[in-house]
Amino acid sequence: MNPAPDPGPALDLGPALDAGPAADAVGPGRSARPVAAEPADARPLRLPPFPGRVFRVRRTLRAYAELVRAPAAITVPGDVLAGALATGRGTGPRTLGLAASSVCLYWAGMALNDWADRELDAVERPERPLPSGRIRPGAALATAAGLTAAGLAVAALAGGPRTALRRTLPLAGAVWAYDLGAKSTPFGPAVMAAARALDVLHGTGPAPARPALLPAAAVAAHTLGLTRLSRHEVDGAPPREAALTLAAATVAAAATAGRRTGPAQTAALALYATSYAPALTRVLRTPDAPRVRRAVGAGIHALLPLQAALAARAGAPGAAAALAAALPLVRRLSRKVSST
Repeated sequence: MNPAPDPGPALDLGPALDAGPAADAVGPGRSARPVAAEPADARPLRLPPFPGRVFRVRRTLRAYAELVRAPAAITVPGDVLAGALATGRGTGPRTLGLAASSVCLYWAGMALNDWADRELDAVERPERPLPSGRIRPGAALATAAGLTAAGLAVAALAGGPRTALRRTLPLAGAVWAYDLGAKSTPFGPAVMAAARALDVLHGTGPAPARPALLPAAAVAAHTLGLTRLSRHEVDGAPPREAALTLAAATVAAAATAGRRTGPAQTAALALYATSYAPALTRVLRTPDAPRVRRAVGAGIHALLPLQAALAARAGAPGAAAALAAALPLVRRLSRKVSST
């Protein structure tokens, strides 16, 4: 056999034939051709590793969920539903639209609350999204403004401009008034109770509000006692505050009960008592901060069986059952994102 001819100087293909996709494309029977190197400014943009981006997105979403107390919003549609059922409006698309509007306003209020309390939270609750640096104050304020605008827009679509002006706008005004001024005054609990009552009246839409006044009063009484108690989440509460909150809950239940209390309403009121009264009783015995916070969380969740009782009172046992069934869900979600 003759020796193979001298191939001459070896061809330097540089990075074109490294162990990458170009090399993999060379299969049996194919010859590799030199590829000119691309200029540096023409190379494709290298993105960060995908898992890292997912982690950052999840961390941001969690921070905003904490900012707006996302799970607690499950207790909001029941207010609107109670008002709608009291006036005979039912649970149609317009009622659901007004409920979505109320959720937007609730989340706006939570974001605005943290923006207004950012300096106080830096001392008392540094783990919250703003003092911990996970969300900037400007972003929180923009979130509150954007959600408020969304709430007004959704209400206008669901109930018409008249509903947005007569029902939604006063509710939004009460939310902003509470967070920006009334919260730190003796009138704070009353303003919050009024906001929650307006949320019930929100469900009446363009209809007269008078049939929904009793449900609104029941929700307001519950909220009044709960808001007073929530002022002592950091330092603990005097025993009289737990007693007043328990009295307010009793008034709410009494306002809900009617002459023709049926099985669904009775069951809802029993669930309301068993989900709220034990936590308040523990605060009566030992009114320290951890027990107060747990009682406040229980009070937020107890709005669901109270709303269920109001729905049953209006002759809607199916809606009452759905509201009561949401209680375990909001409890489970609140273990991941606090409601307070």
